[in-house]
Amino acid sequence: MGPSTDLQRRGETTVTVRYWAGARAAAGTAEDVLATTGELTLAEVVARVLELHPGEQMARTVGVCSVLVGDQPVRSQDPDTVVVRPGTVVEMLPPFAGG
Repeated sequence: MGPSTDLQRRGETTVTVRYWAGARAAAGTAEDVLATTGELTLAEVVARVLELHPGEQMARTVGVCSVLVGDQPVRSQDPDTVVVRPGTVVEMLPPFAGG
């Protein structure tokens, strides 16, 4: 069985979006759990994030974030082509100073 079949068998129906640093401040929360009935694109995930957290600050912050889907960096890819399966964690990592 492939990963998506395993997730479906377990009944996964959510995607978790975690916010780090400035993204957490802009969202006012550490994470959101998005209900879904199937796969989403990263563009759909971002649209839902912006619906949950309207405003210019969140839109600007998400626009500069590095994004991980699972443990894979995907920000340089077209968000309409990045598949986010139920059970996946999406990480929003804004740039930050320091090392």
